[in-house]
Amino acid sequence: MKKNDLTKKIFIALIFGVGIGILFLILREWLILNGKIEVWSTINSLLFQDITKDEGSKAIGILYIIGQLFINSLQLIIIPMVFTSIIIAVTNIEDSKSLKRISIKTFLGFGLSSLLALVYVSIIGMIGYKKNLFSVVINSVSTTANSTSSNPLTILIKAIPQNIISGLSNNGNVLVAVFLGVTFALLLNKLNEENSVIKKGIIELNKMSQIFLTFVIDKFAPIAIFSLLVRTFAIYGIDYLKIASIYFSLTAVTLLIFLFVGYPFIVWISTGLNPIYFMKKILNVAMFAFSTSSSAASLPINTKTTIEKLGVDEITTSFVLPMGMTVNMNGTAIMQVLATMFIAGVAGYEITVFNLITISLLALLASVGTPAAPGSGAIILFTVLSGMGYSNEIAVSAYAIILGINRPLEMLLTALNVVGDSAVAVYVSNSEGKLDVNKYYEVENKNMKLEV
Repeated sequence: MKKNDLTKKIFIALIFGVGIGILFLILREWLILNGKIEVWSTINSLLFQDITKDEGSKAIGILYIIGQLFINSLQLIIIPMVFTSIIIAVTNIEDSKSLKRISIKTFLGFGLSSLLALVYVSIIGMIGYKKNLFSVVINSVSTTANSTSSNPLTILIKAIPQNIISGLSNNGNVLVAVFLGVTFALLLNKLNEENSVIKKGIIELNKMSQIFLTFVIDKFAPIAIFSLLVRTFAIYGIDYLKIASIYFSLTAVTLLIFLFVGYPFIVWISTGLNPIYFMKKILNVAMFAFSTSSSAASLPINTKTTIEKLGVDEITTSFVLPMGMTVNMNGTAIMQVLATMFIAGVAGYEITVFNLITISLLALLASVGTPAAPGSGAIILFTVLSGMGYSNEIAVSAYAIILGINRPLEMLLTALNVVGDSAVAVYVSNSEGKLDVNKYYEVENKNMKLEV
């Protein structure tokens, strides 16, 4: 009953958050058109303003504070949970062959799902390009873009830190936590001490993280999600949406199709299970990820859902989900391919099949290096643009527009990233014969199962 109540509360928060956010957006435009911008400035200062910025030094930003406190609370336990979960998962696999097998299957699942996503978005993108959907004229757009480029392969170097403490002190270093977790676990297995004090302490820390997580989600998730959504939709202007409406609409539809068709297909083809059950049970996680726009913040609730509702064993879940949060970014890759093609089309660059393949590979590498935090996908996009040489004045202007309107798409692609991790976890667990099929097919508050 508590789980069902929480799901209902999150859904209600989602609906009311979007609705009220749109009403605030309409109010904002009406006030601006009628010369009452001071009134909107007061409302914005009271409810929505980011108080960490210079312009928010005297603001209150009630909804911003509520949302940020919630996200910070979730991020507080990301590194401890990932680090300890990986250690527990690996140390519980006494057979080194099993660990190797699970690792291979995990990366195989990530690779095949990414390949499917890239082929799918490449087809959509090329159709849009050939139909001149990206030939949008941009006038009077700022050419300033606050972004820096970097080689996405640096993620490999950063996986091994120079200092253990500093490596575990940054939520953006999840891959470091995964590497150190696996390393510590292998060392503990090598020691082979049954009564290891270190292992007991790690188990206790993991339990404390779970308790803290449950408390935060159960008590604060609905109001925080409501606050995040109202603020997100209220602070957007209409002009930016008009300029890039084609890009926005095409990307949103492309992401939604892959979410509701691509992932069910992956689950069905890899396991033979009825994917309807998967989608019904994972939607709660997808809504949470959409609301927070953070794969990292969604990891705890995704872990609970994958184990308790989808029947995936804890060892597989603890290994696949943290790893997937770092390297399995299908939604991000889809967005980056379409955004790059949109910018190239607007800026007058020709896109060949070879260019498209290069864009897809760069997008895949860049998505792997994307931090599991809100807004990071659009920033890392500049890596792809730099790699392709799309850097003229119009390209930079188009990129600035995408930065302005990409927040709702970031929310949606985050949902895809999170659901994709769970889909691969189901595949790996099923292939290992550890999936609780009865739990997977369990229907809450119903007496009849759906049939394929």
